[in-house]
Amino acid sequence: MNMKLSFRWYGESDPISLEYISQIPGMRSIVSAVYDVKPGEVWPEESLARMKEACEKHGLIFDIVESIPVHEDIKLGRNNVDELLEVYCENIRRCAKYGVKCVTYNFMPVFDWTRTQLDKKAKDGSTSLVMYWDQMRGLDPLKDDIHLPGWDSSYTQSEVRELITAYGEIGEEGLWRNLEKFLKKVIPVAEECGVRMAIHPDDPPYPIFGLPRIITCEENLDRFLSIVDSPANSLCLCIGSLGCAASNDIVAMTRKYAERDRIAFMHIRNVKLMEDGSFEERAHLSSCGSLDVYEIVKALVDNGFDGYVRPDHGRMIWGETGKPGYGLFDRALGATYINGLFEALEKENAKK
Repeated sequence: MNMKLSFRWYGESDPISLEYISQIPGMRSIVSAVYDVKPGEVWPEESLARMKEACEKHGLIFDIVESIPVHEDIKLGRNNVDELLEVYCENIRRCAKYGVKCVTYNFMPVFDWTRTQLDKKAKDGSTSLVMYWDQMRGLDPLKDDIHLPGWDSSYTQSEVRELITAYGEIGEEGLWRNLEKFLKKVIPVAEECGVRMAIHPDDPPYPIFGLPRIITCEENLDRFLSIVDSPANSLCLCIGSLGCAASNDIVAMTRKYAERDRIAFMHIRNVKLMEDGSFEERAHLSSCGSLDVYEIVKALVDNGFDGYVRPDHGRMIWGETGKPGYGLFDRALGATYINGLFEALEKENAKK
């Protein structure tokens, strides 16, 4: 197969072992990062070397980083932003030295993702991540102490308020300006190192609590790609994130950006959209959610996609417990489903 199948692994502290991951048919690459270093600090080379060696022992390749976090001061364009950009470039160089070919990152203000529940139980007993608007309405982080899943450990309530106020002052255009500065500094370094930078869309792809969101739709992806027109400046096309907005035609967008060779990394998962814009994460199979995963993969295969793919968030099934969205069993099922779609479509195309 042309595509490179991969699996997210959270390092030595991950309850899912590399041995188990290596037993998933067709698994090639490990997606990981140095998780014990704060944003804005240089990654130790020994950490990268240890991860590379651990993966190779199990017949896997550590060649995708997800992610090198972008410091809030880079996104806000304040304080020691130039120094932080130098550190970011150094981390790209160090990753490349140990064989990394793709680096994922995001430019989301304050929070990487927003959900209202991490263990919503379905009729079949499985649990998954959801975002329900009726649980969000009336919440004001500038007035209330908000404890949404995934938020508490990142910042104190006072830090959240300060950041939300700061982002409100720069707005979307300010965020675009700071992203442009980031890209013009970072992409030339990535090109020199043979690394493709892959921006992850905002999750979900619309404003939450007034925070500006810009990597959200086709128009904005076009604008992003035009800032530095280079294969090193590409997309991590997460269909589950972009697919949370009914206005996004995910099949058409996948086809368009695959045709232009501007997708470096595909995150494949399914979501079920509700009438009010709420959503539930579902099993990968097309019929389980609102996204036609078959047509999305077909758009990739038709355009000779040879980048990285990973099964994204999975449900918790068969009594498994662990990091919400990142259990072994359902993601392994997702990987096998993805393998099947790619094999069938590639063989079908070969007959034409």
